Order: sequence, then C-alpha cells, then structure tokens
Amino acid sequence: MKYSKNSVWENNDYYDVVVVGGGHAGCEAALATSRLGFSTILFTVSVDSIALMPCNPNIGGSSKGHLVREIDALGGEMGKVIDSSFIQSKMLNKSKGPAVHSLRAQADKARYSRNMRQVLEKQERLEIKQGEVAKILTEENKIVGVMTYSGAIFSCKAVILCTGTYLKARCIYGDVAQNIGPNGLQAANNLTDSLKELGITLYRFKTGTPARIDGSTVDFSKMEEQKGDEKIQPFSFTTNPADVQIDQVSCWLTYTNNETHSIIRENLDRSPLYSGMIEGTGPRYCPSIEDKVVKFADKERHQVFIEPEGLETNEMYIGGMSSSLPEDVQYRMYRTVPGLENVRITRNAYAIEYDCIDARQLKSTLEFKKINGLFSAGQFNGSSGYEEAAAQGLIAGINTARKLQEKEQISLDRSTSYIGVLIDDLVTKESHEPYRMMTSRAEYRLLLRQDNADQRLTKLGYEVGLIDEERLNKLTLKEKLIQEEINRLENTHIGNSQRVQELLIENKSTLLPSGASLADLIRRPELNYSILAEIDEERPIFPEDLADEVIEQVNISIKYEGYIKRQKKQVEQFKKLEDKKIPEDINYDEIESLRIEARQKLKTIRPSSIGQAGRISGVSPADISVLLVFLSGV
Repeated sequence: MKYSKNSVWENNDYYDVVVVGGGHAGCEAALATSRLGFSTILFTVSVDSIALMPCNPNIGGSSKGHLVREIDALGGEMGKVIDSSFIQSKMLNKSKGPAVHSLRAQADKARYSRNMRQVLEKQERLEIKQGEVAKILTEENKIVGVMTYSGAIFSCKAVILCTGTYLKARCIYGDVAQNIGPNGLQAANNLTDSLKELGITLYRFKTGTPARIDGSTVDFSKMEEQKGDEKIQPFSFTTNPADVQIDQVSCWLTYTNNETHSIIRENLDRSPLYSGMIEGTGPRYCPSIEDKVVKFADKERHQVFIEPEGLETNEMYIGGMSSSLPEDVQYRMYRTVPGLENVRITRNAYAIEYDCIDARQLKSTLEFKKINGLFSAGQFNGSSGYEEAAAQGLIAGINTARKLQEKEQISLDRSTSYIGVLIDDLVTKESHEPYRMMTSRAEYRLLLRQDNADQRLTKLGYEVGLIDEERLNKLTLKEKLIQEEINRLENTHIGNSQRVQELLIENKSTLLPSGASLADLIRRPELNYSILAEIDEERPIFPEDLADEVIEQVNISIKYEGYIKRQKKQVEQFKKLEDKKIPEDINYDEIESLRIEARQKLKTIRPSSIGQAGRISGVSPADISVLLVFLSGV
C-alpha cells in the first residue's frame, strides 16, 4: 500500500493500546485494557457493526456456554449483555451429567449489539473510531503504533488484532463473489500485506451462514415448537435471576427431505465449494448443507431450526442450512422444507473467505512470539464462534494490560478452564480448519463445569483487577455456605423410620435396613438435595440471592464426589508436567537424540513446559524423555 508524503499525518493523541476490530473479541479486549487503567482506542470498519452477530443469533450452547460463564467469572462483559438482550433461554443436555450442561440463549441481535456498544461508549479511557487500520508500525520488532488507510498514524505501546472474518474477506454464493465482509459490510483489504512484511504466517479459512427469511411467509403449523426453560438461569453470576424471568419467544424445528437433497445433489457443480471457486478451508463441525448431503448420504433428513433474529423484525435465521449455492437453487431447496413452501428470502446464504493466522506463532498469553507488544484474538487466530472470540479477547486484553503494568502475564492451563483448553489447542496444535470448542476437547470437564466457573476463576479476576471486592466477598460467602452444608449433610444421620421409608418408596429408592447419612442418600441416582427436604429437619435457610447456587453445588459435590476426586488426581499428574518449564532460550539443535521432526516442531512452537511439548503433534513420548534428560543436566 502506498501513501504520498502529504497523506500521512501523525495523530497528536497517544494511546496505550490500539484494538483492531469491534467484534466480540475486540469488545472484550478493549473493555479489559481500559478498565485496567490504559487509554484504549478501538478501530472498527463500521461503528454500527460493533458486537455484530453475522451468523447465528445466539450466545452459548454446548461448551460455548461454559466459555461465556468463564468470561463472566473473570470480569468480562458477554454474559451480562446477553442477559439483557436474550429472547429465549435454554439449558442444554439436562438429561446428562452436570459436566455437559450448557446454557444457550437466543439473542435479539440488534439489541445485543446496541447494548454492548453502550457499554463501550460509557467506559472511561476507551474511544471508538470508525476506520481501517492498514499498517502495523514497529521499531526493532516492538510495537510503536498503527497507520490507518487514510494515512493517520496513531502511536501506542501495544496492539491487539481482532479482525475476525474481515481481513481480505470475500463473500460467495453460486458464481457471485464480492470482496465484502459479513452482512455486506466493508472488508479490511489493506492490513494483510503489512502483517506479511512483519513475517506473520497467514492461512485462508472459510465459514458460511444460512439465508435469512421473512417470518411472515413461514407456516409454523408444519413445524415443532421449541420453547425456552420455564425457570431461566442467567449467564452472569452478577445477574439477579428474578430479573431474567421474561416472556420468551419460540423457535421452531423442521427437517430437510429427499427432495431437498435431490436439488442439492443436482446442483453441486454450481456450488463454489465443489467447483474450486472457494480456496479457504471450512469448519468441519459446522458444515454447509451441501457438505451434509454429500458426506452423510445415508441420512434421509437433517434438522433445520427456524430462529427469530429479534423482537422488532420479521427476519428469521435458518439454522442448519448454511450454503453457498446460487440464489435460484437456494429458493428451490428452502421451499422443499415443511413450513417453508412459500418462504421469501431477505438475505441470501453465502460462504465467506478471510485471512487468519497460524496461531502457533503466539505464546499462550496470545502475544506474538516475535513481535513485542502485538497480541491477537478471535477468529483471526483460526477459531470460530462468538464465544471463542470473546474468551480470547478478554485474555489478550488482560495480558496486554499486565505487560504494560510490567506484571507477569496470565496463562490459563487445561485444568483450570475451557478458555485454557481453547488457547492451548490454538497455540500448540496445527489447525487446518476453523477451531470450534467442544466439551470433548476438555480432559477434565467434570471439574470445569459451567456451574462452578466463578469458584474456578473469580479470584483470578480479582487479582487481575476486573472483579471488585464486593463480588469477591459474595463468592467467599457462597463457598463457605457450600462447605458448611456438605459437612452438615455428611454428619447428619437419620434412622429407618416410617417417614423416611415412605419417602424412599415414593422415589423408587431402596429401603434403609439401618441408619444412613443424608449425604449417602443424596449419592443415590434417584435422590437429590431437594427431595430430602421433608426429612431434613435442621436444613438451614440460605441468602435468597445465593440459595439456588449453593444447593446446586452441594448436590453436585456430594453426588459426584468419587469422580471428582479421581479427576483431581489426574490434574495433579498433569500439573507435574506443566510445572516442568522449558527455558525460552533453549537450543534444540544441541539435543542430538531428538528426532528431526520433533526438533523442527519444538523450534517452531517453542513450548513453555514439558506438558505443552507433549501435546505437539509430531513430538513422541520418546522425544519427551530425551528432552527431560537434557533439561536435568542444564
């Protein structure tokens, strides 16, 4: 990109931090740095696109709900904003164990964006600027500022890249290809060259989104109604549950059929996915309807969710049918779905290609290894999803602030949080497709439940400076009440009186031959803390705002005690390897017994610990043994 001398001008204002991008990662990053005392400017290609939801209009879901609660526990904003803007809420996987329970909320997407923008605008030390950052300015591999497309230079100490899917974005359906970003917004076309000049390796990834339709043209009588939970649980630990008990809207479930699939198969040659027009790699766990029909040819139907985009619009989202097929084929295939026979499309489905990085260039703090003061977060790191983006944005923001404070940066490990799993996977493992968080990726998921995110992370949020003392004190009280109640239940024994036996018969539980503790009864699969209330005469009354949370934690802690203890022992073994640190300046070429592939991978990723080294693809247990022997002699 070329500038004339007259077009480049030095902005007189100085900022500690520049955040590039106003999506979910950028919002959390900018709020974190400004709340921690640093002047921050957030650049976005459009102020109207702040916290935009260009794809599915919801927050949370399987494993993603865990991320949102962890963001909140650390002092982030996403949970609070969705609590103020949801239109339906549901706890997923309730028929399974608590490790996989995940909260999901349907958002009023316009209200969500508006509410988040208001939070940003009210935040001290934070400025929002519409403009495209075109160049990262460094001196001796250290950040000194950024230059916008207009030629303005903004000096700063650190930069956080949160470009999402906008970098050299190209939207495609059929043979139509436009160099635009999501929702028809301006793409960021000028930053890529600057990043390449800095030696940053880039990938080309793809994602996609279904069509939006006019809800007034949908026949809901042919679909299955999907209602929200009767009792709504908020995302944020600071939200009063009474404030979120609202009248909810319904979502709807329908299905594709053989006719739908036939139309898709007949037009695969017109799909950019199969014609070679799309270069980027798409997400395996969020495939287009074309991919589903081809890869799961034995399936007679696929689920289609019809979800409202908000309370003040008729637009609805067709979940499960993302596509890049031509417009005429989209009409034909959507209209074969029961309830959509006369549907009108308001926005065509499309695929979108964009530039992102190989995240192995980052430390676990999300700072680039080779560029001092340059951080990166969100889909630009090769991940997918609003929640994954926000989680990275928060960590990048915290660590940027701590770097400027000259404090040790935080690095969450896999045993502490889903955020730790997410970041460790991104910076350690080679990714050839957009990364999506799943509960199966977390080895210690029984300990990393969404219900105990505050107990795991809020103290760290307080140490960092994003959690106030009042919230910390509330957590301390909660933990005290939980432990006291567990101790009481373990030490409260009841006999086999007629009253007790009748309760057991009523709940199809085995009769007591003699006495037992209340905790022993809670451990039975068919019983729980609430059921035993009528035979528990000394049960305490908990503070109203903590009662549900305390009872939930007591019940889970007792019922899953054996499993929890076993997983804690596994974590102890994991920690031993994580605690074996590898010097930053280690010369892997000196370790003669390392295999060539292992040496190359270790030199590229430069893991911080033996534990991380062992998770690198291409590094074998034998290589780890060699490395341990070498380190023992250093």
